Amino acid sequence: MSDPLQQPLDLPCGATLPNRICKAAMTEGLADNRLRATERHERLYRLWSEGGAGVLITGNVQVDRHCLERAGNVAIDSDESREDLARWAKAGTGNGNHLWMQISHAGRQTPMYINRHPKAPSDVQLKLLGSYGKPEPLTDAEIRELIERFAVAARTAKEAGFTGVQVHGAHGYLISEFLSPLVNQRTDDWGGSLENRARFLLETVAATRAAVGSEFPISVKLNSADFQKGGYTFEECLKVVKWLNDAGIDLLEVSGGSYEQPGMVGYQGDEDTADPDAKASTREREAYFMEYAKKVREVATMPIMVTGGFRSRQVMEAALASGDADVLGIGRPLVTDPHFVKRLFEGTVDEAEKQELKLNIGGGFLGPASRSVTLKFMNVFGQMGWFYMQLLRIGNGREADYRMGALRGLFGHLFNEYKTAFRIRGFLKEKA
Repeated sequence: MSDPLQQPLDLPCGATLPNRICKAAMTEGLADNRLRATERHERLYRLWSEGGAGVLITGNVQVDRHCLERAGNVAIDSDESREDLARWAKAGTGNGNHLWMQISHAGRQTPMYINRHPKAPSDVQLKLLGSYGKPEPLTDAEIRELIERFAVAARTAKEAGFTGVQVHGAHGYLISEFLSPLVNQRTDDWGGSLENRARFLLETVAATRAAVGSEFPISVKLNSADFQKGGYTFEECLKVVKWLNDAGIDLLEVSGGSYEQPGMVGYQGDEDTADPDAKASTREREAYFMEYAKKVREVATMPIMVTGGFRSRQVMEAALASGDADVLGIGRPLVTDPHFVKRLFEGTVDEAEKQELKLNIGGGFLGPASRSVTLKFMNVFGQMGWFYMQLLRIGNGREADYRMGALRGLFGHLFNEYKTAFRIRGFLKEKA
């Protein structure tokens, strides 16, 4: 019997994915001081291209350099040289796989050290560790300009040699903020009803399709829910999926959460603001978005990708056999073992190696004694910092350091983040 993980997938646009495994988007933070792709991107993505996944999706490539998800994001919002992007694309497609650029706008989740007053649908501030400023509401003209920026970024990606794009509509970034009634408190055509709140996403997809043509893959990453009381719900997600059926997309990635409720990495944030109905589906289980994907499948006409928690061949095969997912996204295991997918196909491994990371802050890494919201998020960001530091090492031509502790990863990342931010501030002022 042939390996179900290695079966090709034909997309609606006519492109074919060589297998069912995707290197899911993970923010790299490897851009230069002018927010351009570098040799570090080439090294990292060349390694992942050799690693066996049928498609690689980049981390956030921003359409506005003044609203970054973190220092070191690549940004496309000008007519600067594109040779750097072409080199990145060539390195990331060397094994015959797809390389899709994830295009995004951080919205209110822009750190304060990047922009004290980022743009967002409304002036609802993200109050998390004192790290985010009060946003400025976008004007109607600015919203329409951003829609065009997404389209320009997609066209630029195609011209540079990327084989597809993903519009990031999840995880609390700008498009996700428009969808959320907690964050989007507008009273014009971009707020209020779900139809209005989804308008920015749908018009962005339409403009992107017009920019790249009918035969170029477009994916959308969409939250199943925000997992917050009074926020964007799964019932609303299903309605948006039905609208996306008519939008001409080729792959829908089902995810969930935001910085306040980080369901995308399998954890719950502040218990007081969490949606209690979402807890069981996003904690203590592998493939924690499959329950949502099952119901999305009932209304979606496009192929579905699920990311989050996949570690073992057994669970991956079961997910595909269920028919509820067509593509499986894997992230962190490909940091600690960039050739994990290749070895999975070869039969030399059946499960990703587990990384035990603990900060021992407030009772351990998200342990039961860690009841303070601040301590919980320090633990979450500590784990993230560890993986960021590994990506930086690999991009610099070094091997990952598995002996690095989570505390060292956290402070190493923070030091590098602020150092990078300091270097790019002059360029951001220059482009103001």
